[in-house]
Amino acid sequence: MLPPDTTRTLAKRLYDARKSRTQLRHFSSEHPGMTIEDGYAIQREWVKLEIADGRAIRGRKIGLTSRAMQQSSQITEPDFAPLMDDMFFETGSDIPSETFIAPRIEVELAFVLARPLKGPGATLVDVLRATEYVMPALEIIDARIEQFDRDTKAPRKVFDTIADFAANAGIVLGGRPVKPDAVDLRWAGALLYKNAVIEETGLAAAVLNHPAVGVAWLANKIARYGEELDAGGVILSGSFTRPTTAVRGDVLHADYGPLGNISFRLV
Repeated sequence: MLPPDTTRTLAKRLYDARKSRTQLRHFSSEHPGMTIEDGYAIQREWVKLEIADGRAIRGRKIGLTSRAMQQSSQITEPDFAPLMDDMFFETGSDIPSETFIAPRIEVELAFVLARPLKGPGATLVDVLRATEYVMPALEIIDARIEQFDRDTKAPRKVFDTIADFAANAGIVLGGRPVKPDAVDLRWAGALLYKNAVIEETGLAAAVLNHPAVGVAWLANKIARYGEELDAGGVILSGSFTRPTTAVRGDVLHADYGPLGNISFRLV
């Protein structure tokens, strides 16, 4: 494990990078012995800095839920990060592009909990019982730590991504909220358009065979830290499309069929 002073220093660098929109080089290159636990420790220290600014945790995200993404990152399980309250945007809104460094868009389902969910031992059925409703969501991911090293072009390690809030930067909720048993969530699908052109399509079954499985995994994972998923919390269950790049002027639109749609523009 990295020394506590180092962990706090790296968290402050990420906190500053988010504000200045200046990318950092890979922590894992600077600290070759860095581990996944170090990544989460940095993440927790960064959260403390955001809370000191008056921010609050509104939920959590789950990432790297597809087998292909796990293999590319050389891990065997998803990752997670908090959703801060200033990361939420309304569907149909103009979102300032200067909020981000290198934004990319992912298509997801969001679970909103009616009551707390605590592990260990949480199951898919427990998730469905605890969920008030499920709704479409677009996640805006970003890279405060550069995705590829500026000199060597080597990809960042999963430790870097975890420290960097698991790449989370924004959430757009919309569409039609539904009870978790109102539709077969495995077959919930979406078309992602950029400037009226379909860029990606996918089914929610790509998320661990059922998006609620990821929520159960998260509840069990954070139990080791004495934490639980709070009532009212928004849980992004994981993307079922590849990330789509976006720049100023792009209009993003996701059509979830019977679950409605989400749209926004980067300005």
